[in-house]
Amino acid sequence: MNVFKLIGDASFVVQLVLLILVFFSVFSWAIIFFKRKTIKSASAQSKKFLKIFRRSSDLSEVNKASKIYKLSPLASLFQAGYRELAHLSKSSKVNLTAEGLESIDRAMARVSNQEISKLENMMSFLATTGSVTPFIGLFGTVWGIMDAFLNIEVQRSASLVTVAPGIAEALIATALGLFAAIPAVIAYNYYLHRIKGIITEIEDFSLEFLSIAERLYGS
Repeated sequence: MNVFKLIGDASFVVQLVLLILVFFSVFSWAIIFFKRKTIKSASAQSKKFLKIFRRSSDLSEVNKASKIYKLSPLASLFQAGYRELAHLSKSSKVNLTAEGLESIDRAMARVSNQEISKLENMMSFLATTGSVTPFIGLFGTVWGIMDAFLNIEVQRSASLVTVAPGIAEALIATALGLFAAIPAVIAYNYYLHRIKGIITEIEDFSLEFLSIAERLYGS
């Protein structure tokens, strides 16, 4: 029995199930490769930016460097904090009050939420693929087995030749459902762990920036 012939001879419902599973699989693999690239770039650029930030004593120099590392969440966070700090420094001349620090914190929190949303973008599709596709495959399996039993009644025979095509197409649906689900679940858990690590870096960086701002401009 040829797999492609089995799919071609399968019922419309099973073919529709297989088509849905192929869509989920292809789209989830595209997301897996995309997230790999974006998270890797974000982590690499954040490491480089953090070295410059901790090495330099001049925030204006760090601000210039932050414009180079556009994919780094920490660089975006720094720019938000630096803009707010520059604005407050001009309005209050030198001293930075507790209210000013809170204003910087809010500005950085807004950008932090945006950066986290970017990192988590399309992760829900991987979670959906991992949880839904096995059940879609199971539906195709049940339908294929029902077809196999109906074929027994039509042909008045319970031989292997009669039931094998229906059972085979049913098992193809199961296999494709697992093929779509397993990589999506593994990728989701892996990237979720990586994103949590970046979120921790963002939170630590915010505290570090506020501490430096208070030390340099605090009253």
